[in-house]
Amino acid sequence: QLYRDARECLTLLSQRLGSQKFFFGDSPASLDALVFSRLAPLLKAKLPNGKLQQHLRSLQNLCNHCAAILSLYFPWDGGGLAPRVAGADGGEGEEDPHKRRNQVLSVLAALAAMLGYAILSGIVSIQRAGTAPTGRQPLTMDEGEEEE
Repeated sequence: QLYRDARECLTLLSQRLGSQKFFFGDSPASLDALVFSRLAPLLKAKLPNGKLQQHLRSLQNLCNHCAAILSLYFPWDGGGLAPRVAGADGGEGEEDPHKRRNQVLSVLAALAAMLGYAILSGIVSIQRAGTAPTGRQPLTMDEGEEEE
Protein backbone atom coordinates (compact mmCIF):
# COMPACT_ATOMS: atom_id res chain seq x y z
CA GLN A 1 0.00 0.00 0.00
CA LEU A 2 2.81 2.41 0.91
CA TYR A 3 4.58 1.76 -2.38
CA ARG A 4 1.35 2.37 -4.32
CA ASP A 5 0.77 5.63 -2.45
CA ALA A 6 4.31 6.83 -3.17
CA ARG A 7 3.97 5.89 -6.83
CA GLU A 8 0.65 7.74 -7.05
CA CYS A 9 2.18 10.78 -5.33
CA LEU A 10 5.01 10.89 -7.86
CA THR A 11 2.55 10.59 -10.73
CA LEU A 12 0.40 13.43 -9.34
CA LEU A 13 3.47 15.64 -8.85
CA SER A 14 4.47 14.94 -12.44
CA GLN A 15 0.99 15.84 -13.69
CA ARG A 16 0.96 19.05 -11.61
CA LEU A 17 4.40 20.10 -12.88
CA GLY A 18 3.46 19.35 -16.47
CA SER A 19 5.86 20.95 -18.93
CA GLN A 20 6.82 23.80 -16.60
CA LYS A 21 10.35 24.12 -15.28
CA PHE A 22 9.12 24.84 -11.72
CA PHE A 23 5.77 24.35 -10.03
CA PHE A 24 4.80 28.04 -9.85
CA GLY A 25 6.36 29.63 -12.88
CA ASP A 26 9.86 30.45 -14.02
CA SER A 27 11.56 30.56 -10.62
CA PRO A 28 11.62 27.99 -7.83
CA ALA A 29 9.39 28.36 -4.77
CA SER A 30 9.28 26.56 -1.42
CA LEU A 31 7.29 23.69 -2.97
CA ASP A 32 10.10 23.17 -5.48
CA ALA A 33 12.60 22.98 -2.62
CA LEU A 34 10.44 20.50 -0.73
CA VAL A 35 9.89 18.28 -3.77
CA PHE A 36 13.59 18.44 -4.68
CA SER A 37 14.57 17.45 -1.13
CA ARG A 38 12.53 14.25 -1.49
CA LEU A 39 13.24 13.39 -5.11
CA ALA A 40 16.99 14.01 -5.32
CA PRO A 41 17.94 11.28 -2.80
CA LEU A 42 15.48 8.90 -4.43
CA LEU A 43 17.11 9.51 -7.80
CA LYS A 44 20.68 9.30 -6.50
CA ALA A 45 20.62 6.55 -3.85
CA LYS A 46 21.34 2.93 -4.62
CA LEU A 47 18.31 1.13 -3.29
CA PRO A 48 17.82 -2.61 -2.73
CA ASN A 49 14.43 -2.42 -4.43
CA GLY A 50 14.50 0.11 -7.25
CA LYS A 51 10.84 -0.03 -8.31
CA LEU A 52 10.00 3.45 -7.03
CA GLN A 53 13.27 4.81 -8.39
CA GLN A 54 12.50 3.35 -11.82
CA HIS A 55 9.05 4.90 -11.75
CA LEU A 56 10.53 8.29 -10.87
CA ARG A 57 13.08 8.01 -13.67
CA SER A 58 10.25 7.30 -16.10
CA LEU A 59 8.72 10.67 -15.16
CA GLN A 60 11.14 12.78 -17.19
CA ASN A 61 9.69 16.14 -16.14
CA LEU A 62 10.44 15.42 -12.46
CA CYS A 63 13.99 14.37 -13.36
CA ASN A 64 14.36 17.59 -15.36
CA HIS A 65 12.99 19.53 -12.38
CA CYS A 66 15.72 18.11 -10.13
CA ALA A 67 18.38 18.76 -12.76
CA ALA A 68 17.19 22.38 -13.12
CA ILE A 69 17.44 22.99 -9.38
CA LEU A 70 20.84 21.32 -9.25
CA SER A 71 22.21 23.40 -12.09
CA LEU A 72 20.76 26.58 -10.58
CA TYR A 73 21.94 26.12 -6.97
CA PHE A 74 24.71 23.52 -7.30
CA PRO A 75 26.39 24.23 -10.65
CA TRP A 76 29.45 22.12 -9.81
CA ASP A 77 27.23 19.01 -9.41
CA GLY A 78 24.37 19.80 -11.77
CA GLY A 79 24.59 16.72 -13.97
CA GLY A 80 24.77 14.25 -11.11
CA LEU A 81 21.11 13.21 -11.08
CA ALA A 82 20.56 12.53 -14.74
CA PRO A 83 19.79 8.88 -15.34
CA ARG A 84 22.86 6.91 -16.28
CA VAL A 85 23.24 6.00 -19.90
CA ALA A 86 24.20 2.41 -20.56
CA GLY A 87 27.55 1.89 -22.23
CA ALA A 88 28.09 0.11 -25.51
CA ASP A 89 28.43 -3.19 -23.64
CA GLY A 90 25.03 -2.71 -21.98
CA GLY A 91 26.40 -2.12 -18.48
CA GLU A 92 26.32 1.12 -16.59
CA GLY A 93 29.33 3.38 -17.03
CA GLU A 94 31.72 3.95 -14.14
CA GLU A 95 30.80 7.14 -12.24
CA ASP A 96 34.40 8.15 -11.68
CA PRO A 97 37.14 6.49 -13.74
CA HIS A 98 39.65 7.08 -10.92
CA LYS A 99 37.40 5.99 -8.07
CA ARG A 100 39.48 2.96 -7.03
CA ARG A 101 42.74 4.94 -7.15
CA ASN A 102 41.22 7.72 -5.04
CA GLN A 103 39.98 5.19 -2.48
CA VAL A 104 43.42 3.58 -2.16
CA LEU A 105 45.12 6.98 -1.87
CA SER A 106 42.61 8.03 0.80
CA VAL A 107 43.32 4.90 2.84
CA LEU A 108 47.09 5.38 2.51
CA ALA A 109 46.84 9.02 3.56
CA ALA A 110 44.72 8.08 6.58
CA LEU A 111 47.18 5.36 7.60
CA ALA A 112 50.11 7.76 7.25
CA ALA A 113 48.30 10.36 9.35
CA MET A 114 47.49 7.83 12.08
CA LEU A 115 51.06 6.51 12.13
CA GLY A 116 52.46 10.04 12.28
CA TYR A 117 50.16 10.89 15.17
CA ALA A 118 51.11 7.70 17.02
CA ILE A 119 54.83 8.44 16.65
CA LEU A 120 54.58 12.15 17.53
CA SER A 121 52.38 11.55 20.57
CA GLY A 122 54.65 8.82 21.91
CA ILE A 123 52.19 5.97 21.55
CA VAL A 124 54.68 4.23 19.27
CA SER A 125 58.43 4.71 19.36
CA ILE A 126 60.98 3.55 16.83
CA GLN A 127 64.35 2.37 18.15
CA ARG A 128 67.35 0.59 16.77
CA ALA A 129 67.56 -3.13 17.35
CA GLY A 130 69.63 -4.03 20.41
CA THR A 131 69.20 -0.72 22.26
CA ALA A 132 66.82 -0.15 25.13
CA PRO A 133 65.19 3.12 26.13
CA THR A 134 67.03 5.12 28.75
CA GLY A 135 66.25 3.85 32.24
CA ARG A 136 64.71 0.61 31.02
CA GLN A 137 66.13 -2.85 30.77
CA PRO A 138 65.50 -5.00 27.70
CA LEU A 139 63.11 -7.90 28.23
CA THR A 140 64.96 -11.19 28.49
CA MET A 141 63.90 -14.67 29.39
CA ASP A 142 65.41 -16.53 32.29
CA GLU A 143 67.04 -19.87 31.60
CA GLY A 144 64.17 -21.66 33.36
CA GLU A 145 61.60 -19.98 31.11
CA GLU A 146 63.41 -21.10 27.96
CA GLU A 147 63.03 -24.79 28.84
CA GLU A 148 59.28 -24.65 29.38
